Amino acid sequence: MTPPLPLAPARPARGRLVLRRLRRDRPALAGLAGLAGLVVLAAIGPVLARWGAGEVDARAFLAAPSAAHWFGTTQAGRDVFALTVAGLRTSLLVGLGAGLLQTAIAAVVGTLAAYHGGWPDRALRWVVDLLLVVPSFFLVAIVSVGTGGRAGSVLLLVLVLAGLGWMLSARVVRAATLTLTGLDYVTAARYMNVPAHRIIGRHILPNLSSLLVVDATLAVAGAVLAESSLSFFGFGVQPPATSLGTLIAEGQRTATTFPWVFLAPAGTLVALLTCVNLVGDGLRDALDPSDGGRA
Repeated sequence: MTPPLPLAPARPARGRLVLRRLRRDRPALAGLAGLAGLVVLAAIGPVLARWGAGEVDARAFLAAPSAAHWFGTTQAGRDVFALTVAGLRTSLLVGLGAGLLQTAIAAVVGTLAAYHGGWPDRALRWVVDLLLVVPSFFLVAIVSVGTGGRAGSVLLLVLVLAGLGWMLSARVVRAATLTLTGLDYVTAARYMNVPAHRIIGRHILPNLSSLLVVDATLAVAGAVLAESSLSFFGFGVQPPATSLGTLIAEGQRTATTFPWVFLAPAGTLVALLTCVNLVGDGLRDALDPSDGGRA
């Protein structure tokens, strides 16, 4: 009697496997901890600050960091710490809002175009090709001038950035969806007259979750950088609101003489982008289905 063959070790569930890989990725954990710290700072910073973002200390103009003003003051006597916290909160709102909305648009448009084919697919490719040749920076500038500065509001800026940033992601989603639509269980569901939205929601989007999660993290970082760049040149967040980009633009004029006005928002922006990119890289590696050696 031949002995029974040894059973192959059971692979852990997908969620547990992803968490195990993330726990082993020290840069990703550091980025996640740093990002959580920045979010907490943006939330409770106004409570910690001794001065409000709009308050002026008439006895401290361009004052160096001290116990009264942790990050110093600006030329107008405003507390740099309070301004940096307010700018971080705005940049986080714009980055998260635009990044997540951009990924959602790409997921919906890309899957619908690839699933239905025909004229929806041709229309998607035409719209993507058209928008990719339009300089997004100048388009945002035109919208900002045409609306009398109201495009500097956080909500409208989120909509503009998301509306101009989903095209490349939609192409990737479309290509991945074309592969999934040829699988047996998707074909069987179509022959069973299962509605398209149920097939996309139950069979296609769950298989694209890894791609969409990574794309969302990268989109957040891109939206934060785009908002800061636009605000730096005066086309993003408009006064009296503030963001890291507007603070950097204000501080760069005195970066060599009063560096604290520039270094606080610039360092916060660098830390934010670094943390988001570290988390994105970690998620990409953890969600990679072909990397079985790291299980």
